[in-house]
Amino acid sequence: MLARISQKLPELSSAERRVAECVLAQSKWFVQAAVANIAQEPRVSQPTVIRFCRSMGFSGLSEFKLNLSASIGHDGMPYVHEELNSTDSMQDVLNKVIANTAATVLGSRNSLNAADLDTAVKLMAKARRIEFYGAGNSGIVAVDAQHKLFRFGLSTVTYTDSHVQLMAAAVLSPQDVLVVISSGSSRDLLDALKIAKGNGAKIIGLTRADSPVAQACDCVISVITPEDSKKYTPMISRLLQLMVIDMLTIGLALHLGENVSEMLAKTKAGVKLKFLQN
Repeated sequence: MLARISQKLPELSSAERRVAECVLAQSKWFVQAAVANIAQEPRVSQPTVIRFCRSMGFSGLSEFKLNLSASIGHDGMPYVHEELNSTDSMQDVLNKVIANTAATVLGSRNSLNAADLDTAVKLMAKARRIEFYGAGNSGIVAVDAQHKLFRFGLSTVTYTDSHVQLMAAAVLSPQDVLVVISSGSSRDLLDALKIAKGNGAKIIGLTRADSPVAQACDCVISVITPEDSKKYTPMISRLLQLMVIDMLTIGLALHLGENVSEMLAKTKAGVKLKFLQN
């Protein structure tokens, strides 16, 4: 729930955002505090506190507190995301980047679903061909994914150019799997997914569960981060995406069994041979 609040920050009014930041910074206190005290902390009116709760999808403060309390108990730790600003020293940068990354990674235990990861692994294991699509930072993650999986002896390729993605999607088949890595709203990617889906290919999405891209996927692995990607180049989201790729890689290796060990041994032998020749 705390991750969802953080993700919602850019959509809130300035007053509601101050209430949200109060929740993120003092979640345990918020659960116990009276509405008057809550309003006083971020310097807003009591009706603003109620409006914030409704903006988050709850009927009022009481229902919001109940769900927040359950979330804190499940998480085991409050979720804190500190924004960097121009007055920060390098020590501040060090502390905030580590804290934000650690909090987001730990918080992902609640948004990631083992059943979704298992479904994705099984789809990839029986695929004739696996293609990875991404753009920008997500494109870098797509390249990393292909670099890991081709060593398993699988037919894999990565496309990061939108025009090539459209053409590649046009020749996919029902035996193929497309893994799309995205923040969730790229129009070019959506066009490629529509073509791939029309050809019967299975689509796995590493994206926000409520995003337009997710709606086109057969399997969604929810990747939620508190970053304001409209203002900053995403950093933590890339780390989460890489972490999910590692999970899928390990899961696929376990699923494929001994064949993977043999393939990895061959690739290492090939690299060693090239090294000795040089």
